[in-house]
This record gives sequence, structure tokens and C-alpha cells, in this order.
Amino acid sequence: MQWGPLILLFVLMYFMMIRPQQQQQKKRQEMLNSLKVGDEIVTIGGLHGVIQAVDETNNTIRVKVASNVELTFNRSAVGTVRREK
Repeated sequence: MQWGPLILLFVLMYFMMIRPQQQQQKKRQEMLNSLKVGDEIVTIGGLHGVIQAVDETNNTIRVKVASNVELTFNRSAVGTVRREK
């Protein structure tokens, strides 16, 4: 009977902290895997741009941020996808 509250605490902690974090990581990974040319993105540094190319082998993307200005980022640098163009 002494272990009951301790076990209950661990179960509660799992459902309140660990599981939501795992679901959030899974959702982010799905978003990164679905990036495609033409998507408007915002990087984790706050840079806005449009994806011009996706390199699956190097896990990078090329982003157009202004006319005649393209930058290369790792996929993990993408914070959000704003909308598809």
C-alpha cells in the first residue's frame, strides 16, 4: 500500500509530461519530412523564405529569402511551414 501513491505519481507524470512531448516530437518530424518545393517557411532563427530545392541525401533545403538570394539550411532549422504557395 505504500507504493500506491508513488506509482500513481509516476503514471501521472508520464501522461502529463513525457507523452505530450513525444507526440510533439512526432508531429515536428512529420512536418520536416513533408517539406517540399514552394512551401513558405519560417526558420527557428526567424528568417522567412520559400523552399526552392530539397536535397534528401544531405538532409538540406535551399531557401529563397530575397530576389537573387538563396540560402542552404538543414531541415531541422525549419521552425514552421506558413502555407503552401
